[in-house]
Amino acid sequence: MKKILLTAFAIATTLCTIAQQTIDVSMGAGYTSEVYYKLDTQTAITFQADSWDVAFLRNDDFNLSVRVNDGIDIKVFEVADTPEQYGSVDVSNQNNWVELVNGNTNWEDGAFMQGSATFGFGEYNPATNHVEGTIIYVLQYDDGSYRKMIIEDYFGAYTFKYATWDGSTWSSDTTATVANTSNPDNRYNYYSLQNNQEVVAEPSEDNWDFVFRKYTSFINPPGQNYVVSGALHNPNVTVAQNQETSDADPNGLDYLEEINTIGYDWKSFTGTWNIDSDQKYYVKYDNNTVYRMYFTDFGGSASGDLSFVLQDVTDLLSFESVSENLSFGMYPNPSLDGTVTIVYENKNTAAATNTIRVYAVNGAQVYKTTTLNNNGFFNQQLDLSFLDSGMYILQFDSGDTTISKKLILN
Repeated sequence: MKKILLTAFAIATTLCTIAQQTIDVSMGAGYTSEVYYKLDTQTAITFQADSWDVAFLRNDDFNLSVRVNDGIDIKVFEVADTPEQYGSVDVSNQNNWVELVNGNTNWEDGAFMQGSATFGFGEYNPATNHVEGTIIYVLQYDDGSYRKMIIEDYFGAYTFKYATWDGSTWSSDTTATVANTSNPDNRYNYYSLQNNQEVVAEPSEDNWDFVFRKYTSFINPPGQNYVVSGALHNPNVTVAQNQETSDADPNGLDYLEEINTIGYDWKSFTGTWNIDSDQKYYVKYDNNTVYRMYFTDFGGSASGDLSFVLQDVTDLLSFESVSENLSFGMYPNPSLDGTVTIVYENKNTAAATNTIRVYAVNGAQVYKTTTLNNNGFFNQQLDLSFLDSGMYILQFDSGDTTISKKLILN
């Protein structure tokens, strides 16, 4: 037993002192770059932020999405709902246009999908299985220029036309088609309306976990959309967050589908940038590898530089799949100060709550707490510092599923 405990302590100590690393990345002064980062390879892939205007979802023929590059302050408006009105778009009527924005919790919730048609930009034709465009859009750029656009057809490819306002009249139309077969390893294909060409603006979807970039977020107060800088994560990973030095309980939130879980609010500006390094994020891969990260520095638009601390906590957690509905882990184990973090992914909503119990070796229950039973990937910190040093059994109950693990308090 003594050898086992020493080995466990050595593993925990090694992970804390060696595996924890500070990572530096940069979006460049003025946030001129979008930086895609992969945790397990610690690699950053950078793309020029203004290389694209519109992004088209390509990896699912039965799911549509068209996003605008809000990171370079392009605004999208619906200006008409019939194709026949394309030729009569008048920029002097801008006050009557409806602004549309990208969603920031789901990649598929693109600005063009907020149009008033059934499928955002158009209607489904059951005779042809095509989505035929009906909505006329105008894109306004930060330099005050305009482009009008209609996505005319979708059937495994997006066909669209657009024209540029020169201050007095519209240019001749340009028609383009972006096929889903292009860039088969990527989630999105990208197009530059300014340069009239397809561009590659993201790595293959297996080569990034999150992207640092500018994007639109609704800020309340004051109750408005603002362009912020932060991180949006790949839907192939899940993210949990926890304010680890307080009693904050994240268990009422579902992080599985919220791509802005890391987001922008790990920092704030009060004349200088302040970093909330107590805000910890857990990024989980499908193979149950879990990385813990928190931010330590941010340079703002002056440099676009940021730093975060990264640690692979998979071994510390001993994260394992208990059933198809529940995966569970905890760390550190042994705990030197009586603080233990529980991390779990729950797909079981049979019970209203999950229950955590701690038992002494004589079978006496010495601690009990509950967590809300929401689907998602969560963590909760336990303060067991009131217990004597020694060995305990921690039991986690979720519906009909129970898991017990040995816990050492030193």
